[in-house]
Amino acid sequence: QVQLVESGGGLVQPGGSLKLSCAASESIFRMYAMGWYRQAPGKQRELVASITSGERTDYADSVKGRFTISRDNDKNTVYLQMNNLEPGDTAVYYCGRYSGGDAMGDIRSWGQGTQVTVSS
Repeated sequence: QVQLVESGGGLVQPGGSLKLSCAASESIFRMYAMGWYRQAPGKQRELVASITSGERTDYADSVKGRFTISRDNDKNTVYLQMNNLEPGDTAVYYCGRYSGGDAMGDIRSWGQGTQVTVSS
């Protein structure tokens, strides 16, 4: 089973930026769509952004224009660049690997999560 390891979370002031990384253990990483999700206390886990194997991207309305998802298949890594962060972005962020190359199927593997806190 693929292992996903997130990094890059932390505490940042409103308006600041963070870049999350998610490294996958499998060499066939390039075949799968990847997603970034987040879960705030007392709320359900929600999709933030996804990227297909063909690098088509999709974003939640709440992060459009502020967040950018990308992938480096040579490094088996997916990234989430987060700019102009708001307190409402505070959550644990998880990366997930979809069951196929598009972002329509189920998430088959999850990372352990990384905390992002936006506060002054």
